[in-house]
Parts: sequence; C-alpha cells; structure tokens
Amino acid sequence: MATEEDLIDYSDEELQTTEAAPAAADTANGGAATKKGDLIVSGGRPDKKGSYVGIHSTGFRDFLLKTELLRAITDCGFEHPSEVQQACIPQGLLHSDLLCQAKSGLGKTAVFVLTTLHSLDPVEGEVQVLVMCHTRELAYQIKNEYARFSKYLPQVKTAVFYGGTPMQKDIDVLSNKETRPNIVVGTPGRLNALVRDKKLSLRNVKAFVLDECDKMLDQIDMRRDVQEIFRNTPSEKQVMMFSATLSQEVRPICKKFMRNPLEVYVDEGTKLTLHGLQQYYIKLSEQEKNRKLSDLLDNLEFNQVIIFVKSTLRANELDKLLRECNFPSIAVHSGVSQEERIKRYKEFKEFNKRICVATDVFGRGIDVERINLAINYDLPGDADSYLHRVGRAGRFGTKGLSISFVSNEDDEKVLKEIEKRFEVALPEYPEGGVDASTYMA
Repeated sequence: MATEEDLIDYSDEELQTTEAAPAAADTANGGAATKKGDLIVSGGRPDKKGSYVGIHSTGFRDFLLKTELLRAITDCGFEHPSEVQQACIPQGLLHSDLLCQAKSGLGKTAVFVLTTLHSLDPVEGEVQVLVMCHTRELAYQIKNEYARFSKYLPQVKTAVFYGGTPMQKDIDVLSNKETRPNIVVGTPGRLNALVRDKKLSLRNVKAFVLDECDKMLDQIDMRRDVQEIFRNTPSEKQVMMFSATLSQEVRPICKKFMRNPLEVYVDEGTKLTLHGLQQYYIKLSEQEKNRKLSDLLDNLEFNQVIIFVKSTLRANELDKLLRECNFPSIAVHSGVSQEERIKRYKEFKEFNKRICVATDVFGRGIDVERINLAINYDLPGDADSYLHRVGRAGRFGTKGLSISFVSNEDDEKVLKEIEKRFEVALPEYPEGGVDASTYMA
C-alpha cells in the first residue's frame, strides 16, 4: 500500500474521467419519454416527474429550517431555492438517502450543507457528519460553505483534512476534545489514513456524504478508500451522493452504499446544458493559440476568466507568458504545494487576481462567483470534462461565455462528441466578437 502522504494527492492525470454513457431518460423515468427541462425524481416512493414550473414560488423558509440557518441564508442573499434544492432538501431533512445528478452551478453543495446542519445536534468531541470529495480545493471550499452557513451556530465545529499537509496537524486537532470537529470534510486517502491509525473515530457518524461521487467511485483506488471508510461508520446513517455527471455504469455502484435512495436527475442525460452560457469554438493551429488568447483577453469584457490547459507544465508556461504580457494571472494545478495551491485559490476567489490558468484539478465543483468567461486553451479528453470546465462560468443560471480552441484532429473528435453527447451545435466564434451585454450580468 502507498504511504499515508501518497494516498491523497490525486494529481491532474488521475482526474481523467471515464467516458460516461449517454443517460437513458426513459430508464430513469419508468419508460416514459421525457421532455427537455424535466426534473426526474424516483425512489422512496412511486416515480414522479415534474417540471421547473412553480419552483421559484417556494422560499427557503418553507423548508422549516433552523432560525440560525435562515439568518445565514438571508445574509448570503439567497431567496429562492434552485430546482435541485427544491427537490432534495425536504427529503434530506426527513433523513432519506439521496442520489442526485444536477448540472454545475445549481447549488448541490447547499443541499447537503443545509440538511446536515439542520439535523446536527452537536456533542463536544463527536464527529457526526462526514463529507468526502476528490480534490483538496473542493474540500477546502466545502469547509468554507459550512462556515458560511453555520455562522449563527457557534457550537458547530468543522475541520478539513487532505494530503500535502503534515498529518500531525490533523492528529493534534482530532486528539483534543475541545478542537475535535462535529463535521469532517476531506479527501478519501487522508481520511482513510486517519481512520486506519485510529486517530479519527467515525462511530457517531449520522450523515455520510460524497460530493462529485462519480470521480471517487469510478477510480478503483479512491473507491477502495471510500469503502474502507464506509465500513467504519454505523450501519444506521443517512447517505447522500451528488455529481453533475452520473453515468448509467456508476449509478448502481452508488446505490450499493444506500438504502432505497431518492434519485433526483435534473436535466437528465443528454440535456446537461448550461442555461445562460454562450458556447463557441475557434479553429486555429497550436502556434496561433497564444496570439488568439492575448487578443481575446484584450478585447473581451469579463469579471474573471479561467483558462484550462492539459498539463501542469503548460499551466506554468502559459501563466508565465501572461504575466510577462502584464495580464494579472495566477496558476492553480497539482504541481505546486498544497499550502501554495490553497493560497492561490483564495487569491483568485477573493478577486485579487482576475485570470486563472488551471488544469482539470480545478474543473469540478469549484465555485468562484465572478467567473463569467471560461477558455479551453486545450480541449479536454471527453465531453463530461468539458461540461465541468465550462460550468465554472454561468453558475446557478447566470450569464457566461465559453470559448474552446480546436487545433487538431483529436480536438475535432472531442468537439463532435460534445455536440452529440449534449445534443447541441457549438457555433464558431464570430469574427466580429460577441456583444458583452449578452454574457455580462
């Protein structure tokens, strides 16, 4: 087995997705044909299907959440739940197991954060909520979401554990009853190491959550860590799993951890499009990419932009080039230390930098509100990775713009796969550019 430090540092190369089979809408809906925009809910009770109509007539107050949570929600400026929140939170509050697929930016994180905080009756020194995800940046972000929504629940303690940091720090936090958290967020490798060494006790866990669950369950090493951790939790607990992409192959694996889960599929299967996001491609040679990128950054209006490349080396080189051209750039990838990665992530999220060059390690789940432009300097290897990448722009139904560079035959194949997978025709970027009012909020 790998050493404790090796267990966690999932690199960009390990984050390559397996190609998801197109979801069969009629399978998830009892054989009935579905229309675009359907919200499909099944499990736990007879299958039912609804649409978006009437969703926004509901407010968070209708969920009868704790007063302290409602105050925090109001402070965040949220008024109405999204369709995934509308479908999942009431059932989550009833302690139902949940399996949820919904496109990027629809507030899946808030579902399990609000649900677990509402149900939590904190006892000093007891870990009652366990949340796992596949990257350290996402774990850090989820921890911050718990901090944001628990601001009026001072007795709730949350801690995040991931690789690339000294394990002794985690042990010190867990060995002191006063600092031991009620909610633990982390990556599977580090958490498994802490459990294996009997530094982390999970005997009081009441909620077991996997975010971006397909990334952990379709990779055998990560799945093994998740299974080992799962075995150390009580048999009676609530299990919730979330992702923007759940292939037909992964769904049965997810359900093995659950008991009669409520299944929620928003924009099922091929309809995983991002409303409000304009998507274009530009055909050019590899040698033309830098000039075209510079032109786009000079001519386009944007709040913040994320530029995706295929390797850590290219991320460093492109970031260096942009800074030499006086663009306020920063690079985030697995090739820098954990402390530095988190520092750079915070710098970008807090709007101290407007341009971020990143690899796929930054492509899933990361929520930076001001990003409204996503550029695929290098196209990803498959359609699902494309969805996660461009989903960084246009979160929760807001406007956004994505531009993908297509420079070789492999890129053209991926472009065709994207169009086929999501039943959408990506147009070529207009010669005259795009009117900023169509993608700037």
